[in-house]
Amino acid sequence: MHRLPVEESSQVGEARRIAASLARDLGFDEERVEQVSIVVTELAANVAKHAGKGELLLRALQDTENCGIETLALDRGPGIANVAQCLRDGFSTVGGQGTGLGSIMRLSSLFDIYSAPGEGTAVLSRIRRQPPPLSAPAGSPDLGVLCLPVATETVCGDAWALHQESERTLIMLADGLGHGQFAAEASGVAAAIFAEHADEGPAALIERMHLAMRGTRGAAVAIAELLWKERVLRYAGVGNISAQIISFETLRGLLSHNGTLGLEARRIQELAYPWPEDGLLVMNTDGLASHWNLEDYPLLRGKHPALFAGVLFRDHSRVRDDCTVLVIREAGRAP
Repeated sequence: MHRLPVEESSQVGEARRIAASLARDLGFDEERVEQVSIVVTELAANVAKHAGKGELLLRALQDTENCGIETLALDRGPGIANVAQCLRDGFSTVGGQGTGLGSIMRLSSLFDIYSAPGEGTAVLSRIRRQPPPLSAPAGSPDLGVLCLPVATETVCGDAWALHQESERTLIMLADGLGHGQFAAEASGVAAAIFAEHADEGPAALIERMHLAMRGTRGAAVAIAELLWKERVLRYAGVGNISAQIISFETLRGLLSHNGTLGLEARRIQELAYPWPEDGLLVMNTDGLASHWNLEDYPLLRGKHPALFAGVLFRDHSRVRDDCTVLVIREAGRAP
């Protein structure tokens, strides 16, 4: 993932160059590369003009054969009082042509926006190498994830992984002890075990990871298994990974036991939770402060999980630790 600060107009061109290079590396044709370049330029320019300071997060999407680029533009500027009005071509608050957000929306395979006056704006754009299908297969998830190292490191000590079947989604989040290369090695062991034994359940996987991580720095790990047809979530965790199920009717925290895989894990327990039809699963490492409150973000729950994750990261990430935020829901279940 590329993290690009936007604090002055000169950084807009750099964001465009990085995005175009990433698109070419993913095999985009030149027409699609130009579309990516336009979107990233508009997003960066909007941050510079309207907020004065913010950042762009670029991530390669390789979850399917139809790879893509995800861009999140995050700022803590004045926000937008009327989002619908700003999406209309010809509307501008700074005397420009007013085609920015409208053109971003048209060029994107997926577009979403969240803004609150006085709190800032977050914009999500995904562009796929080929036009995506009109509807997602039954049981497939909408996923948003940010996984970024502390500013002083080039590698992230956190890791995440996803395994998808027709009616089953398995998700892992790992936080290597500390940060840097040794933390990354520990969480990398967890990811390798996950990839090799994804047919097993959460508790069995964590048992394997605990043994495999002997001799590493160790890691906190949590695994969730979503059984869409059965409407059940199975979960096991050891260490300081936070997870909760959010719906209109409930907000339920998921239990992780104390310990560090590879060092000490006195209890590994798998629990089953009912999965509501409008459920949203939020998982994060302790690089995200725990005091965030969904009531502070009206309408955010109905936004795409990637936008949800981006807003939480923008407002609550800790500057002295790696940070991963993962948000998932069943495709097409947004309220």
